[in-house]
Amino acid sequence: MVKQNILDKLMDLQKISAISGQEQPMVRKLMEVLPDLVDEVSFDTFGNVIALKKGSGKGPSLMIAAHTDEIGLIVKSIGKDGFIRFNKIGGMIDALLVGRKVSVNGHLGIVGVKAGHIQSPEERNTIMNYTKMYIDVGAKSKEEVLDMGINVGDPITYMSEIDFFHNKDLLSGKALDNRLGCAILWQLLEDIKDDEIAGDFYAVFTSQEEVGLRGAQVSTFAINPDYAIALDTVPAGDTPEIDTEVELNIYLGKGPVIPLTSGGGVRGNLLHPGMKKLLIETAQKHEIPVQPALFLGGTSDISTMHLVRGGILTGAVTIPRRYSHSPVEMMDINDSVNSYLLLKAIIGEMSEHNNISFLD
Repeated sequence: MVKQNILDKLMDLQKISAISGQEQPMVRKLMEVLPDLVDEVSFDTFGNVIALKKGSGKGPSLMIAAHTDEIGLIVKSIGKDGFIRFNKIGGMIDALLVGRKVSVNGHLGIVGVKAGHIQSPEERNTIMNYTKMYIDVGAKSKEEVLDMGINVGDPITYMSEIDFFHNKDLLSGKALDNRLGCAILWQLLEDIKDDEIAGDFYAVFTSQEEVGLRGAQVSTFAINPDYAIALDTVPAGDTPEIDTEVELNIYLGKGPVIPLTSGGGVRGNLLHPGMKKLLIETAQKHEIPVQPALFLGGTSDISTMHLVRGGILTGAVTIPRRYSHSPVEMMDINDSVNSYLLLKAIIGEMSEHNNISFLD
């Protein structure tokens, strides 16, 4: 039942287009569905949605954050011939853009490509830089594009609905990063609605993660929780071109990943020993499979959450996905279910988390 409920919510949220900085459609959706599930819900000036379920006062305050934004493009200019030029918002990959269907402020567009019949051998074997690309929305002039309601600054997202494989637990689509985390967090609020919990629980749907973890920094500072968890996705390494043991030992279907390190240099996180113990021992206690792993190629909201104020005890639960930052991200729904079970157990045992120590 939990599996289907998470899937239903994911299917609902994945249809929404919300690039970094223009998360309004996700904010509207969440403000519609969350009020009946919590004691308080609001959104701040940055676009973070903050849902609070109050506790009995016998435990610490907990914040779990999942980001609402997705990678995308933004309209840069509209030519007199009706073709649109664009800039990237977040980690869009040039090689995955050409020939794709996109939504330009709700209108069908195609990232144009010269017909293969007239491409030179060099053109066929070269990845075009996005600055040379354009989007065709079927208009013959700039005026026609403007009449469609498309303007400079408008959002552009992949058009790629969720599809299921022969194994119905495997699915693919755009923006699984991180509509999946949002679906799990929504499901958690629904399922603990009538439960008594020891401490205040803040479910935070953060903004602008894909462009610098910005919403998480703002919301964590405002809430100042006793401890926090970032809920996100993480690249899987179980495809033929990756040596899993050498490069990335993360697999679909083996449970959520507990990142022991993430990011690199000054923009990363070394998991707090007490939070490592909490996450892994809770998983072991409830027989939930997890994958402790190192991931230096990217990070999540954890990297900014743990640095605010005097330092926040922060961990992360991340869900493996193949083909990251593409329109065909792929995941195993069972990893999402196990993420849900781990977080639900942590929420239910908040009274035991009053003394998380660096020396644990």
